[in-house]
Amino acid sequence: MIRAILTNAALCLSVFLYSSCQSGDKNSLILENTTGLERAGELIVLKKDWLENKLGKISKEKYVVVADKEGQFATVQYDDLDKDGAWDEIALLQSFKPNEKKSFLLSIADQPATIKAVVRAHARHSRKNADNTFGPDLMMDSIPAAQPATDFTKQAYPPFLTEGPAWENDKTGFRLYFDVRNGKDIWGKTTAKMMLDEVGTDTSRNYHQLADWGMDILKVGTSLGAGALALAVQTNNGKDSLIRLGGVNMGKVYYEKICDGPVRAIIRLRYPEWKVMDGIDAVNVTDEISIWGGQYFYESKVTVNNAPGDSKLVTGIVNLYNHAINKIDTAGSAIAYTWGKQSENKDNLGMAIVAAANDIETISKLPEENKTVTNTYTVTFKPSLKKEVNFRFYAGWEKSDDAFKTASGFKDFLVNQAVLKKEKIIIK
Repeated sequence: MIRAILTNAALCLSVFLYSSCQSGDKNSLILENTTGLERAGELIVLKKDWLENKLGKISKEKYVVVADKEGQFATVQYDDLDKDGAWDEIALLQSFKPNEKKSFLLSIADQPATIKAVVRAHARHSRKNADNTFGPDLMMDSIPAAQPATDFTKQAYPPFLTEGPAWENDKTGFRLYFDVRNGKDIWGKTTAKMMLDEVGTDTSRNYHQLADWGMDILKVGTSLGAGALALAVQTNNGKDSLIRLGGVNMGKVYYEKICDGPVRAIIRLRYPEWKVMDGIDAVNVTDEISIWGGQYFYESKVTVNNAPGDSKLVTGIVNLYNHAINKIDTAGSAIAYTWGKQSENKDNLGMAIVAAANDIETISKLPEENKTVTNTYTVTFKPSLKKEVNFRFYAGWEKSDDAFKTASGFKDFLVNQAVLKKEKIIIK
């Protein structure tokens, strides 16, 4: 039997395998939900070397297909994470009833299974053309240190579709302001369809107003919005300060799409020239963002190099309406969340940051005297973790799911998410 381990450091909360022992049919794949909770949209990731231990050598031009006991093929995504021209992992989504066990057969094929795959995750980034249309989806892009925010009183269209990269799944969506603000925002969705290639292409349709697909539901301002990043440091005069990853001192920013749908999407943002303070070397930050179908969160894996020794990585949740910050410590996770009428549609929205409890130093309200970041509840990670931090940001809008219409519904949802995050899927 092979046991999968779900760790906080695992990309996309992927199912990574730490044993190569085998039992039973070498072509079989058995997935078992060991909890009494339903698991919707569970991401299963199988590395190529594990597959080769089961199936034998898989040449560069071959694929692994997955079929259930009725012979129906699963939607499988083949991801080349290191960009060497050959896939490194396969990803698939499975939902489980409480304590359910599923059996599949693995086989090597000349091509992926011929099925009509429903796209459940997508990331995109595109630049504006001279004629105010938007160009193709870009795999890579960059902006200079002083990339200004768009002044919509002077121009109808921003230089990038919806002002920067966006990522979505069949439940919710997010975006990054690809400029000196470097904030993160939320798309509330009422459809499972991928919409963010269309949103913003026509200025007569205001995405800040409710449409049949949803809307932009968050006002960010100068807060940390939906999980933006900052560094807590001691300034040269000995005072503690929170410096956001933004502004001219952020330096040049690089965007790269790592993989894209139908199962999951991963993008990587690099900030190699962040001048946090005068008199110190530039800090190098990478924010790798993952989203997959069936979930109400994105996951960030943040690495920080060359940070001051006493610094701490910080993320946060916007606090514009003075809803209380709630804290839960359960199943090895620390949860910071707010809930209330805080969407731009003036209805209920829950927002949460979830990380390993052992990684969190404090959850608190940012003092009003802070200047570079305002109106934010902060989650501060322990100094020992400033080189690598993993967290999830949740967005629970009441129009996306009735469970989010009440505070208790959102809280119960988060507690269950923490339990599922801790428990293992058994694979053999």
